[in-house]
Amino acid sequence: MKITLLRHGEPEFKLSGKVKACDLGAIAKAYDVTGIVGNAPDDAVVLSKEHNVVVCSSLPRSLQSAEALGVVDVHLASSLFNETSVPYFTAGSLTLPIGVWVFILRILWYFGFSRNGESLAATKERAKQAAHKLLKLAAEFESVLLVGHGFINYFIAKELLANNWQGPSNSGRNYWAFGVYRYTAEKLIN
Repeated sequence: MKITLLRHGEPEFKLSGKVKACDLGAIAKAYDVTGIVGNAPDDAVVLSKEHNVVVCSSLPRSLQSAEALGVVDVHLASSLFNETSVPYFTAGSLTLPIGVWVFILRILWYFGFSRNGESLAATKERAKQAAHKLLKLAAEFESVLLVGHGFINYFIAKELLANNWQGPSNSGRNYWAFGVYRYTAEKLIN
């Protein structure tokens, strides 16, 4: 059995410029509804054709990435595979470059800050559920491609590795990056 975790293509929405803390919520919402730009690289297109089933998150950048890969039939599009939402402040006039905000908020997230977002514990639990769903699909269809997102793919990969699958510890940080995981034992997650 094989499960491939692939990160979506480059989003149309550019996270650039300086913004106030109070603007972070609107930026997060705009980013979640954005699609992608450009075409899928050839290696990702070839890889996608090697799978019997394709699943996606419910976010447009995931669904449009599957389309860019030439996928005609997405077996499942579910929020279970959505990216972890970055927590954010709803007030404040402190202005920083958006990249700095994202970095600071992710660090705070690792230390427990989850206001307006999903906690790290909740993300890990959702990744466990997502891995379980992928394992069931792999048992049924033999090969599954998830067109997902950077952080949630990372946590899903950790779950797969913890359950006797072999593959990279991280499926890749770049757009269109992927990691291939193969089943190496006789027992699936129950």
